[in-house]
Amino acid sequence: MSSSSLVYRRYGGSLQVDIPTFDVLVEAARIPETQWIATACPLEGLSCDPAFLTFMDLDGNGRIRVAEVRTAVEWAALRLKDRRGADTGSDVLELSALSPEAAALKGAAEVILRTLGAADLGRISLEQVRASDKELRKAGQNGDGIVAPDHLPERLRPLARDIMSSFPEVKNRAGMAGVDRTTLGRFREERAALLAHVAKRADVFVWGAESEGRARRVREVAPLLDTYFVQCRLVAAQPEAAANLRLRAERVEGALGDVAALGKAAGDLPIAPPDAAGVLEWSRLLRGPSYEVLQAFRRDVASPVTGEAERLTDTAWRELSARADAILAWFATRDASPLREHVDALGAVPLEDLDAIDAACQADLALAPTLDAIIELERLVLYQRWLLVFANNFISMPNLYLPKAPALMEKGTLILGGRKYTLSVLVKNRAEHAALAGQGTTCILYVLVAPKDGSPGYEVAVPVTRGRSTDLMVGKRGVFYDVRGQEHDATVTHVIRQPVSLWESMTMPFSRMASFVTGKVEGLAAAGEKTFDATLENGYTQAVTAPPPAAAPAAAPAAANPAGGLAGLVAAGSIAAAALGSSFAFIVSQVKSLTMADVITAGSLIAIVVMAPAGLLGWLKLRRRNLALLLEGSGWALNDRLMLTHGLATLVTRRPRLPQGARVDRRDMIRPALLEQQDEEGESEGLSGWARLGLGVLLVFILLWQVRNPLLAFMCDAKWLSDTSCSVLLPKPAQPAPAAAEAPAK
Repeated sequence: MSSSSLVYRRYGGSLQVDIPTFDVLVEAARIPETQWIATACPLEGLSCDPAFLTFMDLDGNGRIRVAEVRTAVEWAALRLKDRRGADTGSDVLELSALSPEAAALKGAAEVILRTLGAADLGRISLEQVRASDKELRKAGQNGDGIVAPDHLPERLRPLARDIMSSFPEVKNRAGMAGVDRTTLGRFREERAALLAHVAKRADVFVWGAESEGRARRVREVAPLLDTYFVQCRLVAAQPEAAANLRLRAERVEGALGDVAALGKAAGDLPIAPPDAAGVLEWSRLLRGPSYEVLQAFRRDVASPVTGEAERLTDTAWRELSARADAILAWFATRDASPLREHVDALGAVPLEDLDAIDAACQADLALAPTLDAIIELERLVLYQRWLLVFANNFISMPNLYLPKAPALMEKGTLILGGRKYTLSVLVKNRAEHAALAGQGTTCILYVLVAPKDGSPGYEVAVPVTRGRSTDLMVGKRGVFYDVRGQEHDATVTHVIRQPVSLWESMTMPFSRMASFVTGKVEGLAAAGEKTFDATLENGYTQAVTAPPPAAAPAAAPAAANPAGGLAGLVAAGSIAAAALGSSFAFIVSQVKSLTMADVITAGSLIAIVVMAPAGLLGWLKLRRRNLALLLEGSGWALNDRLMLTHGLATLVTRRPRLPQGARVDRRDMIRPALLEQQDEEGESEGLSGWARLGLGVLLVFILLWQVRNPLLAFMCDAKWLSDTSCSVLLPKPAQPAPAAAEAPAK
């Protein structure tokens, strides 16, 4: 294909490249990014398969950019020679549609189909690809080289479990513990080392079967005998030091009578008097705390090993300690081996069994390329299903303007106040979104959606393009249907108020004036009520605290101050009533002098003066409405303004008509029910029928009286009345005064 095959279409004032097929998409992906509608978008808020978005986000930063879309298109185009499945957005991949570059993917698909036992081996669905992972794992084919004992021959399972128990646990992709080649290699090394160590046992166990017990007895008394022979060397080098190794007399005297102190003092003595020759005479052992332990050591270990029952030399003790240390070191090395619990059975492990387990691990590891190809196979199926759809919501956005195909960024439909709002986008941070969207001229609702299943709620931004924005307020409730058709509760949390229609923009000044006047009147009423209550309270207080009327001098101040108390209140009320009456009389007299034509003309002039500028400003605002700010507030990067035309406004917000064939009964069903209830209960509220008729006649008379002169003149001009009647009914024009009469006045 070439760029000459590309077609650009206009959607609501936005020029967008038309991408009907995957072949066109391949060419459209090469156009300059300045001609793309979007250059970046977040993963959140898109109504498509999350795995597809993860595959598209190559760098994992949570956003999809132009370069990543181009890479995805090129990757899919290289592996699909037949792109009819991508044109229809099918999630079933025909294996015959794969190109030679997708040979590995085709092999992976065949493995999956055989594993699942599929009847049709010529096609594979996204569901089968995803189900294969579990089935392959269940069959022990993980591709990670970790083989669970249950997937080994019966004769190898005990050995595999022994190996697993000796080393840290490793799990395969299916979550099952098993053996891998690394663990098997460690087992071989540790086994060889432990068997070699066990072979040295005869050289170390010089005392036969009693070697371990005697070595531990030697280690037990080693601190005592090591200390004694050091003391012997000290005495040999400095004989006078022998006196310092004895207890001083004052310490013994101080401990007399205190058993604990005597025991502690005896414990500080040497086990025997140090001999400069380095010999321990067993008969010279002092009866200290360790006396019994040393006698038992002499009897069970020292005498049988050295052959001397009465003495132990320094040289014999050192030799004895060295042999005991070697025996205990042998045990320490054995116990440090991870295979110590199986030491007796290691020699009987056949090398052939180890080789068989190793071969099973290698066979599983050889499946890694196939299993990796399964991941790429899932990528290709997802690209075939979603890539063309995504391009028509990224490179172009026709779905944003067409009601039959919802755009990917749409979250659902809001039903609120008798209207249907079909466009909504996800909002992660309302403050940031409102700060950006508030710079535009579109009325926007922020609605909190609360799913009924208890899952976390989320907030959406909904543009209002028809109706009246004054009917929308925070806290108003509605119903929200997501793209899957599930119903949720919805509550308005914030409103960016802008004129929605030309009529609303023209009448908005009157609404503001009405609100202003109403607010002022309510404020004056509240202030007057407060003043009236305060005056009443003040008058009552003065009346209660006033002196008795018999006191004549006290009456003078009250008369001198008529403004206070209840009398002042009455006087002030009379003055206010007189002022209001005169004002009302003046207004009535001025209105009576006006004709109906004057009233209509004045009202029209006022409406034009007020509504014309407001209407012009509203028209300019409505022309500048666009959806770009709505999407940019949610993280999109757009090249175009996405103007909100009248046609698009009609699609975004509408009031559905009544069902076809429905009939409207114009009767008010409340009136008959009210009359029936009044007849049953004998109630009567409001004016009677005759009173209403009389009031209506009076109003008609007053209205006709105000317009009597223009009406009579019209009837006379139309010859509906005789000349005699007209001369009687119409007022006579005023006659100018004669000139002679004016002279004296001058």
